[in-house]
Amino acid sequence: MKQNTKTTLLVLALGFAPLPAFAQDTSTTTDTTQTQDDNDGMDWGWLGLLGLAGLAGMRRKEATVVRQDQTTTRR
Repeated sequence: MKQNTKTTLLVLALGFAPLPAFAQDTSTTTDTTQTQDDNDGMDWGWLGLLGLAGLAGMRRKEATVVRQDQTTTRR
């Protein structure tokens, strides 16, 4: 009985999944506005990558372990 219930719920869930798509407006409008591109030919994504590369040197360094052996020799 459990397997049949799971299967039925899965079929219903997958069957109703595309329903919100029917609520969308399907009318088409033409947009005649032109977008202003103020980038002046600069791809700002590269600047962001350079900034991230600069931050890579600021990551935490591993602690330097200094070991000093103090031995005393008795004569």
